[in-house]
Parts: sequence; structure tokens; C-alpha cells
Amino acid sequence: MRTVIRASVLLLALLAAPLFSSHGRAADTPPAPGRRQVAVAAAADLSFALGEIVRLFQQRHPDVAVKVTYGSSGMFFSQLSNKAPFDLFLSADRSYPDQLVEQGLASRKTEFTYAVGRIVVWVPKGSTLDVARLGIRALVAPTVRKIAIANPEHAPYGRAAEAAMKKLGVYDQARDRLVLGENIAQTAQFVESGAADVGVIALSLAVAPAMKDKGRYWEVPLDAYPRIEQGGVILSWAKDIDAASQLRDFLAGGEGREILKRYGFSLP
Repeated sequence: MRTVIRASVLLLALLAAPLFSSHGRAADTPPAPGRRQVAVAAAADLSFALGEIVRLFQQRHPDVAVKVTYGSSGMFFSQLSNKAPFDLFLSADRSYPDQLVEQGLASRKTEFTYAVGRIVVWVPKGSTLDVARLGIRALVAPTVRKIAIANPEHAPYGRAAEAAMKKLGVYDQARDRLVLGENIAQTAQFVESGAADVGVIALSLAVAPAMKDKGRYWEVPLDAYPRIEQGGVILSWAKDIDAASQLRDFLAGGEGREILKRYGFSLP
């Protein structure tokens, strides 16, 4: 039986090891008078890479304030279908921006693909699991009691993890040990805190400065799961379409692409 990790449990993990609590978020204070603002709904796998991109963008465009909220792409899609107050949506699944365009909630001309994500099997540094040798079978080692993945119902990285386990023949053994995070960043937090023995997380999180020295990973072969094509779109109710377009273009431009590549993303 799979267990969904709800907010009360996640709060304990966040207090134990606050890797994702603020990284990449703009300050909650309002922008200075005359300063434009872009509110971004971003997939949780971008928690570190986008923070770096936003800081560099704001150096280049000091007149634009950026506020980022991270979460699961599916949950954001549900909120945006009801016109949640965001200007730019950065999804871990290109199909969600596509659907917003089809619903008439965004213009096709603002849609773009910015990266292709990858997944890894990750264990904390103190784990006795030899993940490099075991590969996907680390998930079903005798000592493993809990395996963390993102919730496949609304998190693209969770769907990729589930597909890989099925393709590589370990899902039936693993399914009763699964615990589900609300998004991929919370899933990584859960494993890093020791509440799960092993997890399937985004490569972009595994190589981030806050995590790269805290664990070890094995990269899941790309042909074991559907391509994680990540895309974005500017919402039709964006308050400042020009400012949102500037951030979109920076993300998809040379400097943004270099940062994404450094965090393990493949480029479209």
C-alpha cells in the first residue's frame, strides 16, 4: 500500500533539514515603487536551478522583481485552470501548458520548451546501499523498508519513477514500500532526512550544491521512462506580459540554458 506524505509529516522533515524551504524564492516583501513584478509557478525540480537563474536575471533586469512558488506541476495546473494569480508557469510536463492553451487560458505564441529532465535513484551519504552497483535494484534490497517517489497522480517525476520501476522489473516488489511526496523536492527532502531509505528524485536536485555532498545516486537509463519534456507558458491574465516575456527569454537563452545544463537538464 502506497503512503502519501502529507504536510504534517513533511513539516517534520523540513525542520530536520531545510534544504528547500527558501532556496530560489524572492523575498515576500512587495517590490519597490515603480518596479515590475513577475509571479512564477514553477515545478519543484527547478528549486535550485531556477533560483540561480532568477538571481542572475535580476542582476540583468533590476527593474523586474521575481517571486517564485514551487510545487507539483499537476497541482499548479489545477490552480491555473481556475486562474490562480501567476504570470508565468514553468511545468515539468509540457502537456500541462498545452492544455492551458487549449482551454484558452494562455496564448500558443508564448509557449516554449526549456529542458528535458532526468531521474536518479538516490541514497543518503550514510546508507549502506551500494547504489552504483545495484542500480534500480537498490529499491528492493532486503534492508529497504521505505522508498520515496513523488505522487504520480500529479507529479511528472513520480510518473517517470513509476514507469521506470515497471520497465526495469522492480515495481511489484517495491509498490508496498512506496511513500509519496507531494512533489519531487519534498520527496528528496524526505529521503535526505532519513524518513525513507532510498528515493527516486530529479537529477537536478541530486547535483544541486545543497545535496551533492549529502548522498550518492545512480542515473536511471533514459529509455526506461517517458521523456520528461518540460515546458512553460505565459498566462493570459499576466499583469506585465513584457516582464514575463523577458524572464521566459532569459531562461531559454544562453545564460539560462548554461545553468540548466549544469544542473543536469538536457536541452531541447
